[in-house]
Amino acid sequence: MARETLILLPGMMCDARLFAPQINAFEAAIDVVVPELDEPSIEGMARAVLAGAPSGRFNVAGLSMGGIVAMAMAKLAPDRIARLALLDTNHHADLPERYDIRNRQIEDVRAGKLRSVIIDEMKPVYLAEANRGDRELLDLLVDMAMDVGADTFVAQSLALRDRPDHGEALRAFAGPALVLCGEEDNLCLPDRHREMAGLLPDPELVFVPDAGHISTLENSAAVNAAIGRWLSRSPAHAA
Repeated sequence: MARETLILLPGMMCDARLFAPQINAFEAAIDVVVPELDEPSIEGMARAVLAGAPSGRFNVAGLSMGGIVAMAMAKLAPDRIARLALLDTNHHADLPERYDIRNRQIEDVRAGKLRSVIIDEMKPVYLAEANRGDRELLDLLVDMAMDVGADTFVAQSLALRDRPDHGEALRAFAGPALVLCGEEDNLCLPDRHREMAGLLPDPELVFVPDAGHISTLENSAAVNAAIGRWLSRSPAHAA
């Protein structure tokens, strides 16, 4: 029997290190892929991931921006996605008040200020209170962002700024879905995840204790348990 594939989609300015505990937990049983997301639109990112994905059906899980890309993939090719997991994310379009903020950040990064934008504006408030002094985790977030680089920051900012609402894509996705959120996520709030779960036909809603927006690293054991349950659910039949 062919091995299944799990595509993990990282959040803004993150790479495969965001999912290191999940890769370690599941790669023996399933093929795990972490694509780069560097197109200047969410749909462009989704199409690029779909083009590079294995033929047939696969599982997709995304955190934050990665979750938005996963929803776009479900809209474009629902028949190819066996299971969908949305972690610490948001199905709505960007708020109008974010437009000027993103444009200013883009200008600063183009002027060579990527590190200061990351440190000043992607603050420890992204983490649960107990984790905000975790220097190793904070350093990892900055290191990932600097390695991903300024060009990708600009592309991802444009993609997030101009993204559409994905509510209809959630309503239409019939397969097993996991909607997961850190209990202390101050960026993508728990109520937003309740809303997403209410749109999906077949969801499991999970709130992760002792975790904020970076749940995969803040409480990897709880996230891995939820992903394991999700992967064990029987997928919907292909359309």
